[in-house]
Amino acid sequence: MFIISLTYKTELSEVDRHISDHISYLEKYYATGKFIASGRKVPRTGGIILVNASNKEEVDAIINEDPFKIANVANYDVVEFIPTMAAKEFESIKNYI
Repeated sequence: MFIISLTYKTELSEVDRHISDHISYLEKYYATGKFIASGRKVPRTGGIILVNASNKEEVDAIINEDPFKIANVANYDVVEFIPTMAAKEFESIKNYI
């Protein structure tokens, strides 16, 4: 499993110009089972995406399709982790390893 941390590098007005396309991108990868959860950072400086991917190369390929990446409005940090414990309601997250 991977965590993608996006950090905006432009004004929010520029980010918002691409938000509709970004949401379509998110929906595509939720439909394929690759994205597990996503949302905005608080304060709104970027976002987080939990990704079910087999390797970093796959994650990089997915990131390269993000309209935010294409428009150069965000930087991306990727962290791989193996979920070994979870709250009872989220036990199924351990199935993503």
